[in-house]
Amino acid sequence: MLRCRFWTSVPCAVAAIVASYLVLFAAPQRASAQPAKPVSFINDVAPILKENCFACHDTRKKSGKYDMTSYEKLRLGGVNGDPLTPGKPEQSEFHALIVTTEQRRMPPRDKGEAVPKDKAAIVNQWIKDGAKLDAGLDAKADLVKELRVRWKPPVPPKAYQFPIVVNSVAFTPDNKFLVVGGHHELTVWDIAAGKLVKRIYTRSERAHGLAFLPDGKLVVAGGRPGQEGDVRVYNITAKGKAEDGVEVLDGVNDKAVLVKHLFDVEDSVLCLAITTDGKTLAAGGCDRAVRVFDLSGGLDKATLTQTVENHADWVLGCALSADGKYLLTAGRDKTAKVWDLKEKQSVVTFPEHQSIVYGIAVKADGSAGYSVGADKQLRTWKPSGEGKGVKNAAGHSDEVFKIVANPKQPMLATSSADKTVKLWNMDTLAAGKSLSGLNDHVFAVAFSPDGEFVAGGSYDGGVVVWKVSDGSTVKAFNASPGFVVKVDPPKK
Repeated sequence: MLRCRFWTSVPCAVAAIVASYLVLFAAPQRASAQPAKPVSFINDVAPILKENCFACHDTRKKSGKYDMTSYEKLRLGGVNGDPLTPGKPEQSEFHALIVTTEQRRMPPRDKGEAVPKDKAAIVNQWIKDGAKLDAGLDAKADLVKELRVRWKPPVPPKAYQFPIVVNSVAFTPDNKFLVVGGHHELTVWDIAAGKLVKRIYTRSERAHGLAFLPDGKLVVAGGRPGQEGDVRVYNITAKGKAEDGVEVLDGVNDKAVLVKHLFDVEDSVLCLAITTDGKTLAAGGCDRAVRVFDLSGGLDKATLTQTVENHADWVLGCALSADGKYLLTAGRDKTAKVWDLKEKQSVVTFPEHQSIVYGIAVKADGSAGYSVGADKQLRTWKPSGEGKGVKNAAGHSDEVFKIVANPKQPMLATSSADKTVKLWNMDTLAAGKSLSGLNDHVFAVAFSPDGEFVAGGSYDGGVVVWKVSDGSTVKAFNASPGFVVKVDPPKK
């Protein structure tokens, strides 16, 4: 979330003087204004429908047997037929329902606020102009997808007025840099200096999952909440342009930077997992599905092998066994699950958290599953047979969001709302170091490829890198470019 606001103001007195001047001295030839630009269905009307109507009138719900997600379906109408009379908004039921002050209006009073008057005026003008479809747009086209394709991401500000939320972090393969998920960008930091060295602009507002492929390409899962989600692959070593000593890469339009767009969906992708050999990738999110890709033939030949729908709610975490046979998932439906990718079937459901399960990990050989959640517990269980719990450990004083496995030693790291990252023995669940230095909920945690460092990122933009061996702090910084952290003056 970016809590930035840009303000522009003009003194009222000056505005009034300027307005009076324009009225008194306007040239005669301007008395007759140019005709208003025709209202565009896809650019002006469809966004209003998406914001106010699709929640009840999409392909799933079809309230009143009315699906509005294409122009063709919009004109077919529901139980009462076509609700539009082109050229006559006053005779169009569609328009009448969004402007009425009576009990029966759309959206219904118990579903949300009325369509704003300025938006209703746009719909009115569109109907008056003939309720036409834009030239070149297929009447059968899915409006949600069409709007998504046309949306243009903003350029992140040079300096942030408010801190970003850090939802993901990842060490580069050489262990020297840390990639941090930002707001419509990824930032790359020199760990030793705690210095920003690179910014990669992205379409996604938030990056929820970061993972490097064996060839050094970076896979990113994320999206815009409630709008779209995607998984894209970037070459962060591509050449960019220098701005104030920082290299800036265009991960939206530059094909040398954005090297692969694997897929996109209608809401955020929240988790990502890749086998160590880089041959299998899994990503899941708000649509309750996990998509599994075969990357053995390279990115150019990436193939979607299956879509796993094993949860009744959002998929918040996923992990893959080293051999790519088992997919482990964590869900908002209060369960952890195991899916056999070879047999394409569910094999285990682990329900013992009895609350939201945020994160999941698996032992490399697939012999043990680990999960964390809102119950503040780290639990280990058998990902085969009956999926019985083996042991649980209480070390955090608040909800636990993420869990990751050290790539070089039997160690786990967890991050929590209690503002700490904790290390654990993978075999015994014995508590190790408790790592402090962050001042808010810790949403992101990652080990370095050599297993010697661990990093955490928090809600207020804070990032800390620690040594695994002794828990000492290597570097701490705020990952919001240009943001000045305010320090309260000492109390007298």
